[in-house]
Order: sequence, then C-alpha cells, then structure tokens
Amino acid sequence: MFEALSDRFDGIFSKLRGKGKLREDDIDEVLREIRVALLEADVNLQVVKGMVARIKERAVGAELSAALNPAQQVIKIVHDELVATLGGETIKITFASQPPTVVLMAGLQGSGKTTSSAKLARWFKSQGRNPMMVGADLQRPAAIEQLRTLGRQIDVPVHSIDPDHIGGEGGDPVEVARGAVTEARRIGKDVVIVDTAGRLAIDAELMEEVRRISEATTPDYTFLVVDAMTGQDAVTVAENFNDTLALDGVILTKLDGDARGGAALSVKEVVGKPIAFAATGEKIDDFDLFHPDRLAGRILGMGDVMTLIEKAEEVFEEQEAEAAAQKLMDGDFTLDDFLDQLQQVKKMGSMSSLLAMMPGVPKEMRNAQIDDSEIARIEGIIKSMTVAERTRPAIIDGSRRRRIADGSGTDPGAVGALINQFSEAQKMMKNLPGFANPAKRKKKKSKKGRRGGRTTPKGTSPAAKTPFVLPGLQAGLGGDGTDSSGSV
Repeated sequence: MFEALSDRFDGIFSKLRGKGKLREDDIDEVLREIRVALLEADVNLQVVKGMVARIKERAVGAELSAALNPAQQVIKIVHDELVATLGGETIKITFASQPPTVVLMAGLQGSGKTTSSAKLARWFKSQGRNPMMVGADLQRPAAIEQLRTLGRQIDVPVHSIDPDHIGGEGGDPVEVARGAVTEARRIGKDVVIVDTAGRLAIDAELMEEVRRISEATTPDYTFLVVDAMTGQDAVTVAENFNDTLALDGVILTKLDGDARGGAALSVKEVVGKPIAFAATGEKIDDFDLFHPDRLAGRILGMGDVMTLIEKAEEVFEEQEAEAAAQKLMDGDFTLDDFLDQLQQVKKMGSMSSLLAMMPGVPKEMRNAQIDDSEIARIEGIIKSMTVAERTRPAIIDGSRRRRIADGSGTDPGAVGALINQFSEAQKMMKNLPGFANPAKRKKKKSKKGRRGGRTTPKGTSPAAKTPFVLPGLQAGLGGDGTDSSGSV
C-alpha cells in the first residue's frame, strides 16, 4: 500500500545525501516535497499541515544532532512524526476482571467486519484466551453462515439464532447479543466478539441498532472496522461512528492493497482513536496488533525486523532450528533439511512481503514481484529425488538428472543448477569462521599446540586469517580484501 509514498520519501532524502550542512532553504524544499508526497498519498489536509509544521519546528531548532548527517537528521525527525501521526504506541489489550471481556465490532457492509471478527478471535486464542463469536447480523443469512464457517476453521464457537430465522421476524439482534454474554459466562468463555450488522452507508437505523447492542452488552472494547482502500471516506465513517459509540480503536483491513494509504495516516489525528489492529492479507492469520513504529520504518525504507522475528518465532520450533544450525556447523546439512527449512519459510508469508521487512534491501528488489512458484519448483525437484540422492547429491549423474527433471516437470538444467547451488552453499558454510566441526578441529591440532607450546617460530607472527568472500564477489576485490580504490 505504501510503496508510492516510500519511493517518494526515498527520492526526497537521497537529495540530502552529500550535503555537509542543512540550510533553511534546504529544509523548506524538503518540507514542500514531503507535503506533496503526503497529499498524493491521500492524507487528510489538516493532518499534513500539522505534521509538516512539527517537522519544520524540530528541523530548524537546536535538536539536530551533530553526529548525524543531514539526511539522517531529517529521516529521524520524519520517522518520529510518522510514528506520532500513526498513533504513537501499540494498543495494550486488558481483560475484564470478571470474564467475559466483550468486544463489539462495528462497520459498514463490505468493510471486512465478519472476517475481522474471526481473525480477532484467532488472535485472542494465540494469546491463550478462550473466545466465542456472536452473529448479531440477523438481516443477512450469509453473514452468520460465513461466521460459522470461519469459526469451524479456527475452532471457535459461534452463538446466534437458528439459521431458518435469519432475515425474518424470529430474532432480535440485541437479545441475541445479550444472551451470548450470559451463555459465555455460563460455559466459561472469557472473550465474546459481537459481529453486528452493517449497511452500505451510514443511516439512523444502523446507528440505533448498534447503539442498543452496545447498551445491552456494555463492551470493554468497541472497534470500528474500516476498509483502508476507501481512503478519506474511511476517516469520515470513523468520525460518524465515534459520535455514536465512543470507539476504543479502529481495525484497518486490506492494508496490503494498492491504495495510497491516507486512511492509516489520518484516522488517529482526525478521529482521536488509535488503529488497534491491521489485516495485511486474506488468510485468517494475516492479522495482528498495529505497530506505528514498525509501519513508519517500512514507509521510510528501514524494514520491519521485529515483525520478521515474530513471524519466524511463530513457525520455527526452537529445538528444530538449533538442530538445523548444528547440522550446518557439522557439515551434515542435507537437501531434506533444506526442504524442511524452505517449507517453514513459506509459512511466514510471500517472499515479497518478507523482503519488504528486511532493512537495507534496495528499492528495486523491495518492489520486485517475486514469483513464489519458484519455491514450489524447488520443492518439486527435491521431492523427486530418492533418499540417497537427497543425502548425497554428488551421486546425481546425467541419467538421474533426467529422471528427477521428468518427475518434477522441470528440465535437467534446473536440477543441475539447484544441486550446484546447494553444493556451493555447503562449501561456503564450511569456510565460515567457527563453522568447522569441533571434533575435526580438535584432530587437526598438533601435540605441541595441545601442550600449550609455541605453534609459530619465534620472532614471527601468525599468518593473517584469509577473509571470507562470498562466491562471485572476489572479482573487483584486491588480494588484501580492498576494492579497486584501496578502501576496505
């Protein structure tokens, strides 16, 4: 969503690099470009004015650090202001002292409210809670059926009326919601998520129904679900709902879309309510707490290391990761181990999304559309090998390559390339300092060395350790590890 804004900021800051000192004219030029970039991103005009004014106040003041260059100074100030504009801090969810904790979900039809209810339920389960969902949208038969389908996927019960009565006169959404809270208390559910009805547009009937449900359930949290793709309309919707419900926060959906992102940068300052959660994809687990500092870092091309670490922690078992690392160190890492690691990485998300979180990745690579089918192709090649071939790729000759290629729907050249790359990686890991097998290192020590005697002739210094160089990087480097200009 923020690629265009991120590219604009990258262009703005690149102009500052190389300047030894920031003059007021330089700052004014940068602020003009930042103002245009934010307006093009559909950020609210008043939000843009306030943000630019705060940046200027800090940039021309005494806050500039002499230890940073001009580009870094401005980036730090812009980063801080982006974080503040996005809400400052991540919302902290507290739970009712007397369960259940009631969460009321409101929003217009089509905003993703029902799906977000299920995603939120899954999130509560990941926090060790025992949630229940409530289908209080009795006007649309598909809404409750959708909620029940999602509930079965995440093993969360759904409380609502009989499907035959949906859309008729057989149910009152207020009574359904009130009864659900009582039922949750009886069966020991500690979180109740109430999915209310939506409309195509805000009207008096919608607001009255949601208000009555709120009075009946006295929710601990009231979240408004808004579609980030609707731009400034999302901010207007949030204002109208907040006048009726006193919102606790906003849930932004479709944050992975191709809209300009103005809603995310405007809602906190205009409505006065933070973004609590964000949905970043269609999958049920593409949903988490909204972290203003992480999004600000991604907008400015700094990556999002914390989210990357959290995703890795979710899919990688600590003991399995340690075992794989030990195999790497011992030189026993096989294609089977590589396949296991590849499948774990796939669970973290698309390669494009993972690259976007890595700091220091060039803009061209960050914005590249990486075909994840390449991973499936590699999986197919490895799965077409025998156990012996996965363990000892060196035995794969021409006829074996042809058989593997036929089995994986590829060609012998692709099979050979994968084997060569894997072999190079194994050699590279063995050459890394500290990665040699400890037992093998022990055998190589001389008896004199083990007794603590001198291992080099007196008066000479030990030979310098050969620096490790990635394959293909030796070209252009001198023998002493410097580039052609002589710099390290």
